[in-house]
Amino acid sequence: METDRAHFPVMLPEAMEGLAIDPAGFYVDCTFGRGGHSRAILGALGEHGRLLALDKDPDAVVSADARELEQDPRFEIAHASYAELQQQIERRRQTGRVSGVLLDLGVSSPQLDRGERGFSFLRDGPLDMRMNTARGMTAAQWLDTIKEEELIFVLREYGEERFAGRIAHAVLAARPLRTTLELAKLIESAVPAREKNKHPATRSFQAIRMALNDELGELELCLRQTLDVLRDQGRLVAISFHSLEDRLVKRFIRDEEKGIPVPRHMPVVAVHVPKMKKVGVARKASQAELNVNVRSRSAVLRVAERVVL
Repeated sequence: METDRAHFPVMLPEAMEGLAIDPAGFYVDCTFGRGGHSRAILGALGEHGRLLALDKDPDAVVSADARELEQDPRFEIAHASYAELQQQIERRRQTGRVSGVLLDLGVSSPQLDRGERGFSFLRDGPLDMRMNTARGMTAAQWLDTIKEEELIFVLREYGEERFAGRIAHAVLAARPLRTTLELAKLIESAVPAREKNKHPATRSFQAIRMALNDELGELELCLRQTLDVLRDQGRLVAISFHSLEDRLVKRFIRDEEKGIPVPRHMPVVAVHVPKMKKVGVARKASQAELNVNVRSRSAVLRVAERVVL
């Protein structure tokens, strides 16, 4: 998602190129954030084009950015997760008619910048970390109940944290934890070695956030739903910031293009009918963007096109 209004949204030119905007098309920005990508899509649409934006964060849906764009009759925003993509499209009777779907994954800078949201280990605030503050457990409540072996798995799987055992043991010994700085300082004291230019709590905060919000599970649901909502030659553009996210997107496109590999000794029982095809190669942010937006350094953009035979 975009850094703030003073900067371009992440990989904006590449995303727009990938969407290959049809001026009369129906598009979905699945992660509105503060509307940077949505503004660009609206700017490329004609009089009969439409854009639906989704965001599970209620703050994004009622933000000044959303209110500004809602003045445009071609724009609509809904408080919904991208895991509800198909449901939102069915409500608008656009199933199989969507020209493009954009996913800009991860946490947005406005969420990081507000300490009360609990995403940042640099700003003190309640240990919340929920993308949707209207429901679900907070990170504090989640940490209060999780077993040590489960926390170790989360830290290793989602954060690739090599000191997962030490951190998990420290968390369980110190709980209840209630603030972000309390958790960050605890992690800092539990980690015996630092990575260069990276706070010791970076990986753990990322892992807890991803697990708490089921980010990979919701991404997998959304990807499958694009098969039903996209029209023939409709485009999927996904911008990932984590290797596990990118792996899910890459595998989805590959499997829908080539089919799931069958072991040589197994009989072929059905012919695979491709539903997606890869468009171009995975792309990284340009050096020009990296010079003004450091958050783009981990971004990977992939594009796929719906195939209807």
